[in-house]
Amino acid sequence: MASDTAAEHIKQLQAEIAQLKRENAQLTALNRRAEEKLFAALDGNGLCLWEQHIPSGNLTIFNMRWGEMLGFSPEELAAHVDIWKSKLHPEDKAWVIKAFEDHVSGKSDYYQAVHRMLHKDGSVTWVSDRGRIVERFADGTPLRMMGSHIDITQEKRYELDLALLAHSDPLTNLMNRQAIAKAFDECLQPEMRGALFFIDLDGFKALNDRHGHKFGDNLLVHVAHTLVSHSGELAKIARLGGDEFVIILPSSDIESLGMLAQSLLDVYRQGFLLEGCDVEIGLSIGIDIFSYGDSFAKSCDRADAAMYRVKHQGKNGYRFYQQADDR
Repeated sequence: MASDTAAEHIKQLQAEIAQLKRENAQLTALNRRAEEKLFAALDGNGLCLWEQHIPSGNLTIFNMRWGEMLGFSPEELAAHVDIWKSKLHPEDKAWVIKAFEDHVSGKSDYYQAVHRMLHKDGSVTWVSDRGRIVERFADGTPLRMMGSHIDITQEKRYELDLALLAHSDPLTNLMNRQAIAKAFDECLQPEMRGALFFIDLDGFKALNDRHGHKFGDNLLVHVAHTLVSHSGELAKIARLGGDEFVIILPSSDIESLGMLAQSLLDVYRQGFLLEGCDVEIGLSIGIDIFSYGDSFAKSCDRADAAMYRVKHQGKNGYRFYQQADDR
């Protein structure tokens, strides 16, 4: 009788074990499918989940291969926080590590940073990184930290390109009017004097009409390169629009400014070939010496007035602004 009872009990236990195995298999399958869906969603957004074991510094990447974002294979880089630190951009390294360690030490509620990292090919990868402590030892010491990072390089490049377009001339890549006006204001200091060149091309309209706008654009680019190559590293150069250019220099030395103006005139004193076409063009240059308290608009108007006096006197020359030029 006892043996029958024991046998029945064993049979019941085996049935329960089989049932538990089936349920476990179902839960495992459900968990696997949930992970697949989660990782598919994360990978579609470029989001990477990571975990750090704080005492050892070891890192685990859940849905990507370690180092993949920076162009490395797992064999090339050890998954460790020190390796991550070594790949931080030199200009970002100090403050990013501080933000990270401030959270680990309890100085901040979470770690968050948008920063640059160094790709294997030498390029820069922009990352939006975030994490927080998720487990501690009994004494409160951090044990595990989990977080995510996402490659935002394309978005950052787009953002930087927009910022560049907002402050530069799209044809020549020189500053635009807004940017040069800001540069003028920033260079003004008490007791400081500087010079503003206002340059208008002589004969540009005729060449543009004869050879077309594409040729005209290439000629403007040619002039822009000339201004950059001759004006020196301290010069701020802009295209205001059309065939008008401005140069700002932190100098009021009449002799050196005159030499620069003459060197620009000499470049175009003789004709040259551009896209197989003969080009004869000149520059009319007005120069204003400005000082602290002047505005960009005021200095620009004075240089413009001097430039028009050059135009009226035969073009292809330069002149420093005088009060008589306003008449």
